Amino acid sequence: MIEYNNKVWFRHILNFHRTDTFRILLLEMFIVAAYTALVAAFEIHLLRDMRMQASGEAVEKVLRNTTIMHSILGFVLSLLVVFRTNTAYDRWWEGRKLWGALVNNTRNLSVKINCFLPDSCQAEKEYFRVMIGNFPTALKEHLRDGIELDEIEDVEGFKGRYADCQHVPNMMIQSLYRKTKSLFDAGHLSGDELIVVDKELKSFFDIMGACERIKSTPIPFSYSIFLKKFIFFYIITLPIGFVAYFEYWAIPISVFVFYVLVSLEIIAEEIEMPFGRDANDLPTQKLADMIRGNVNEIFAN
Repeated sequence: MIEYNNKVWFRHILNFHRTDTFRILLLEMFIVAAYTALVAAFEIHLLRDMRMQASGEAVEKVLRNTTIMHSILGFVLSLLVVFRTNTAYDRWWEGRKLWGALVNNTRNLSVKINCFLPDSCQAEKEYFRVMIGNFPTALKEHLRDGIELDEIEDVEGFKGRYADCQHVPNMMIQSLYRKTKSLFDAGHLSGDELIVVDKELKSFFDIMGACERIKSTPIPFSYSIFLKKFIFFYIITLPIGFVAYFEYWAIPISVFVFYVLVSLEIIAEEIEMPFGRDANDLPTQKLADMIRGNVNEIFAN
């Protein structure tokens, strides 16, 4: 995720980073400009000769009236684009809230385990320290379609037992439950303390399941394709009406409208899946490192 100072907005206007939609759409904007120039040349020069005929004025009148259609369709298109953008941002923000909850729940579990267990259970505390710190890293990689075991700290041979596992975060939570039950059976945790710890462990499942729901449920294909087709046909018909009013000035106008509409669609596509490695995705690596640091500090005191 890109970190920036929102108080120096003018500097950002002049800055084109590698994920800026202007750079991404540069070739397409040249194509739109060339297409609009061809339409302008056809309307301005050929229709000018046709004005000498009776049908020429009728043709020009029809071309001018297309702006009315674009005004109506533009209103509908704006509603669709707003809905698309809001839906994508809701998914991004929900993912951020889930990872915020994970930060809090890992802290809560670490504090409770560190306080509930007696000093004689240092090995068990060390196990929870490692596994709680490992879980966000494993979840991060699981949401990116692949666990990097090198990033996971080993304890009691966990990495060897689950090296070929398809769902490492599940195995981590199961291992934490087993360790918690063994502590209860040994009398190191009371029944009330077990209930408190169970609540925090259950929240790991809830957060993981919600993140998987966001990842596995993209925007419906039919809606996404329809919006792309709508934008495409809107853009290729835009110069027909604009040239009649603005002549060659229709070229920058059409390019700008194309840039705005398609940029919003590209941004929505990027943020609707917020757990990847794109520039605008959630900083899950940073959050996972922060959680590990917090857990280590809690168990050190």
